[in-house]
Amino acid sequence: MKVLVTGGTGVVAWQLVADLQRRSVQVRVVTRKAPERSAQPSEAEFFVGNTLDPHSMPDALKGIDKLFLLNAVTAEELTQSLIVLGMAKRAGLQHIAYLSVLAAERFPDVPDFAAKLAVETALRQSGIPFTILRPGFYFQNDLGLKDALVDGGLYPVPIGSRGISGTDIRDIAAAAAITLISRGCEGQSYDVVSAQPITGPENAELWSRLLNREIRYVGHDFNRFEEQMRAHTDAWEAYDMREMFEGFNERGFVAPDDEIGRLTTLLKRPPRTYVELASETAAQWLSAAG
Repeated sequence: MKVLVTGGTGVVAWQLVADLQRRSVQVRVVTRKAPERSAQPSEAEFFVGNTLDPHSMPDALKGIDKLFLLNAVTAEELTQSLIVLGMAKRAGLQHIAYLSVLAAERFPDVPDFAAKLAVETALRQSGIPFTILRPGFYFQNDLGLKDALVDGGLYPVPIGSRGISGTDIRDIAAAAAITLISRGCEGQSYDVVSAQPITGPENAELWSRLLNREIRYVGHDFNRFEEQMRAHTDAWEAYDMREMFEGFNERGFVAPDDEIGRLTTLLKRPPRTYVELASETAAQWLSAAG
């Protein structure tokens, strides 16, 4: 069996490639630019192309049996996803595992959530066997907070205090690999999230204990957050993220308990927790600091 993985060299796709290879699955990766050889997973095949170009995708799909469909959050996310889906249908693929997002239908005003919901609809109507994976807030997003946490004493992500579901990307990769190689996952949708919701104040308290210093949650001033994000990213993405976090606070973003049970059955173990990732990370940071 050979699987095509979109998403290039992003952290989720990279983790999945490694997971599939451990399961002796052949992998081809679609990427806009080939990674440095030293960074490439062993024996992975790379197709350098553009998912916005439908004429390039038939070559990427030659000899492919199944597809992991992931598109980065961009202004063209919906178009890219639908092009790849259309080409996959023409190629007669056996199965598609699509990376969507938790509770997409609850946030029709968040651009990238709306795009993912539209792709889910198109996938259900495509006639191709599929599995939809719906993760929550990526725990690994917080690996980039070292300076804010260690130097600034701040937990700056406005996830609120009511609790949201989060996801370790290693669980996304494991769930995707299982659904691609196993029977019985066709037509299924899985909420790929931890059993323990996270909050801003609790995360700040956790990092305080792990780093042996006071960490303060900055709160959830969404106007200020969007303004700060505009300094580091495109204006549309800053708006998208503001709408997402504000929506989490207003409408909730927690998976039902029965969905956690279904994921546990699929993985044959409990999903990872934020505490586990934070503990691993803090230990690494403290060790590196001497």
